[in-house]
Amino acid sequence: MIQTVIAAVFIIFGLLLFATEIYGVNRFSFIMNRMHAAAIGDTLAMMSCMTGLIIYSGFNFTSLKLLMVVVFLCFSSPVSSHLIMNLVVETDEQSDLHYARERLLDEDDLMEFENEKEEE
Repeated sequence: MIQTVIAAVFIIFGLLLFATEIYGVNRFSFIMNRMHAAAIGDTLAMMSCMTGLIIYSGFNFTSLKLLMVVVFLCFSSPVSSHLIMNLVVETDEQSDLHYARERLLDEDDLMEFENEKEEE
């Protein structure tokens, strides 16, 4: 009985993390913010749901397989997200707007940049 309750808590927490991830992906407008929300939410939610399934199934060979899935996801999800972010940074056409390294853009500079883009 207590094992089922603890497993349900982990699974429900994982589902809430998935819902938060979906909200974050839909709310943010910049691709890096969206990817960050998706990567963090996916990793934590999967780990929480899988932990709940491990607890629910008991400690047997099936739980060992689920633990191996958790370890694989723990390593592969952040690495794949990092590679996708590197691709975005390398191929971003509006890098002047997103990554102003020389100086900070104020409102006048931003309006000027948008006007230049509209003229092209």
